[in-house]
Amino acid sequence: VGITLPTVEVRFNHLTIEADCYVGSRALPTLANSARNLAESALGLFGISFAKKANLTILKDASGIIKPSRMTLLLGPPSSGKTTLLLALADKLDPTLRVKGEVTYNGYKLKEFVARKTSAYISQNDVHVGEMTVKEILDFSARCQGVGTRYDLLSELARREKDAGIFPEADVDLFMKATSVEGVESSLITDYTLKILGLDICKDIIVGNEMQRGISGGQKKRVTTGEMIVGPTKTLFMDEISTGLDSSTTFQIVKCLQQVVHLTEGTILMSLLQPAPETYDLFDDIILLSEGQIVYQGPREHVVEFFESCGFKCPERKGTADFLQEVTSKKDQEQYWADKRKPYRCITVTEFANRFKHFHVGMQLQSELAVPFDKSRGHRAALAFHKYSMSKMELLKACWDKEWLLIKRNSFIYVFKTVQIILVAFISSTVFLRTEMHQRNLNDAQLYIGSLLFGMIINMFNGFAELSLMISRLPVFYKQRDLLFHPVWTFTLPTFLLRVPISILETVAWMAVTYYTVGYAPEASRFFKNFLLVFSVQQMASGLFRLIAGLCRTMIIANTGGVLTLLLVFLLGGFIIPKREIPSWWEWAHWISPLTYGFNAFTVNEMFASRWMNRQVSNSSTSLGVQVLNSFDVPNDENWYWIGAGALLGFAVLFNILFTFALMYLSPLGKPQAVISEETVEELEANNVDSNEEPRLMRPESSKYSFSADASNADENFQ
Repeated sequence: VGITLPTVEVRFNHLTIEADCYVGSRALPTLANSARNLAESALGLFGISFAKKANLTILKDASGIIKPSRMTLLLGPPSSGKTTLLLALADKLDPTLRVKGEVTYNGYKLKEFVARKTSAYISQNDVHVGEMTVKEILDFSARCQGVGTRYDLLSELARREKDAGIFPEADVDLFMKATSVEGVESSLITDYTLKILGLDICKDIIVGNEMQRGISGGQKKRVTTGEMIVGPTKTLFMDEISTGLDSSTTFQIVKCLQQVVHLTEGTILMSLLQPAPETYDLFDDIILLSEGQIVYQGPREHVVEFFESCGFKCPERKGTADFLQEVTSKKDQEQYWADKRKPYRCITVTEFANRFKHFHVGMQLQSELAVPFDKSRGHRAALAFHKYSMSKMELLKACWDKEWLLIKRNSFIYVFKTVQIILVAFISSTVFLRTEMHQRNLNDAQLYIGSLLFGMIINMFNGFAELSLMISRLPVFYKQRDLLFHPVWTFTLPTFLLRVPISILETVAWMAVTYYTVGYAPEASRFFKNFLLVFSVQQMASGLFRLIAGLCRTMIIANTGGVLTLLLVFLLGGFIIPKREIPSWWEWAHWISPLTYGFNAFTVNEMFASRWMNRQVSNSSTSLGVQVLNSFDVPNDENWYWIGAGALLGFAVLFNILFTFALMYLSPLGKPQAVISEETVEELEANNVDSNEEPRLMRPESSKYSFSADASNADENFQ
């Protein structure tokens, strides 16, 4: 009925990307270098710089077109700038890089629409929640990404079919309607994607991680791809998705993506390292990148013809992809020299790039780039102009369901925590047994204060499991945050609220075992007040440990910086050292310590009971309760109970808000830094080599979702 699917054409003109990199040993991650970096970043605010840095050109004057309905393969030797090009096209470059030139989608510049929602960058690292099954991961991705323009397309299609008197085939009509419904927990598009990716055989198996056995490496790669193609995004930039896969699995994945591109008129640029000949033949266009320059871009059929025109021939039994990656190398290109009668002459990458501009494919590309894209030809529905595809409440519901699922999958941890607190409560009850606890003098009262203090500390550290749990989930969160799956608060709010019932259960367990066994004040009102304080301490501690996880982001830093923070909170809480003994210049820290308010509230609640306040000690006119409060330097005011309880709940809310802001603005640690050896710099200066022959070195744009070095990619990341 004359409807054309919305398509995206990506253009990049004169794209140049540069980075400053440290020279030699200055780039090593030593303690001295870290301290210097910190000092120099502070001085850098005033324009002062001491570090010796060299300029590294990652991409140089790259121009080209990624066309819809065509599979485009990005080839090039390691450290040639492939990942940088993909990140630049997906609008995900590191902000510290210097970028010249422009990237457009259907004639729109990157700032005129939401590029990160229109396209998707698929990393070579498989980052998934190990406790979720394959189908659950794809369902969650589909719920967050929505259906895009499918519903509007179907409405227009139905109207035109009705006008033309066409009756659609029942199965096709049912499928299109089922895939256009948004907000469902499990959609038909997920089952369809599982089928075409060959994941239907493992859809109910957990993905797995280092501690849990799950699906195979090849299946994880397909889950990474399926996570994006299950949504309406049809512009994909895929970075070496074949890493760790055999050639057969790679062929199956690429074959599937070829069907997606040709049938749905998608736009895919995929980089592969040494693809097999049968995989190479699935692509329509080739982009060959070397030393940051585009050597060839155009139809696959003409690439060998171009190099033959330069004097190099691909041997009969040599794979074309391997030939293309070696022919631009000074070390390897001599073996492909065609005319043995003529002396071999090394052709540089710059010379290849210049010759391509005069090749018929290059001339046609230049003529296409010279004519600006006609915006009237492109449909606005092809681009995303809103940050999120779904309403905030739908995204919150999806995150809520996911969080509840993970709590059920990790139920052993929460059951173990409850059993642990019951065991400690029994031990505490036998140590502070009521038959041995008296209310005669100050020494007896100190035992009660000690037991209250022990209970507060135990309930605080009961939330310590949040630290490792949250840090293990951060890589997946950062990936989904950058892909604009959902706002940060839709992740933190369910994390906070769904653990409240668990905390209430643990508080009931602690109070039921300890309160009357130890022999605290028997009034019911003081029992429930103590209950509220234990619950508030648990909530405050959980929020604090989440905040430490969000700020530190790795277990190593959390176990050093985070524990140091806890030690200061304990030291200045008023129970290790009384407030009167704390130096005046540290008094501010005493009042911002949450445990100050917890200790005061626990002590006031117990000591203001009638059995302490009505008991007089010989040779003193004040009651025993007041003497205890004075000895511990706790305020002699019963209102301090409510001040302490309110402060603890306030700290719980504050820590969760700060945790939300930490996840919103902080990025993963461990960003690699480009390095140039001192000998290379001296050689460049001595020979006065121009910038286009700078060495291709450790790429600074390596994936930031990996929290550890990947030894398998060492030869690619370092040279």
